[in-house]
Amino acid sequence: MIDLLHFIRWEVSPDIVQLGPFTLRWYGLLFASGFLLGQQIMMYIFKKEGKPIANVESLTLYMVAATVLGARLGHCLFYDPEYYLSNPIEILKVWEGGLASHGATIGILIGLYLYSRKHPDQPWLWILDRVVITVALGGALIRMGNLFNSEIYGVETDLPWGFIFVLDGETVPRHPTQIYEALFCIVLLIITYLMWSKYRGKLRNGVILSVFVVLLFTFRFFIEFLKMDQVAFEENMTLNMGQWLSIPAVAFGLALYQYIQWTGRRAQGD
Repeated sequence: MIDLLHFIRWEVSPDIVQLGPFTLRWYGLLFASGFLLGQQIMMYIFKKEGKPIANVESLTLYMVAATVLGARLGHCLFYDPEYYLSNPIEILKVWEGGLASHGATIGILIGLYLYSRKHPDQPWLWILDRVVITVALGGALIRMGNLFNSEIYGVETDLPWGFIFVLDGETVPRHPTQIYEALFCIVLLIITYLMWSKYRGKLRNGVILSVFVVLLFTFRFFIEFLKMDQVAFEENMTLNMGQWLSIPAVAFGLALYQYIQWTGRRAQGD
């Protein structure tokens, strides 16, 4: 029998403060902080590489729009398309929750392609190689926001760091998968930053992006085995929706890396 006294009772309110009809929540604060801190990182990168720092403001707007639209549409179309296509106005209610990282990835790829078209000195793969550094940081902050919301947690565990998500009605300890993912995003932040800092003059455009995508979604595939199902239809699936969506993402990263290597050999006449 599990001794519940040896686990972490998580009953932190998702709200920071309420002022009349306005409520400031940890998730919203952390989500916004990801963009603000990411903007500062990109300003540093642009300064180091001699790019117009004024472009960072435009880049941030593209990132915010691409992330929110992609993540929202991804959640609606990947996890409950029948409901949202029957009630399209519900898609607009972002404040009610429901964002998918796979959708955000697609949104960012499209958004930054449009951005690069307007800035020929910043090719698509070049800008993506740098933006993934900020995406890793944003991913860590968003997962901590999920922790404060007591959502997207794992299956039952008897490990001493198991969390009992009291506010979500849980009475047994579960894997704090939000923390696992946040820590992995910090690792990705370090890896991608070091790749840019030490090897940006030697690596071909797209290499940092491909490494980021392969590592992120390989981890995402395996961490899903520890997670609770997000929607009812996943109960009878061998692999859940997050895992099925991670497979093509990993394939894209591997294919991109191989393409970069192939074009590099061609350029050298091999």
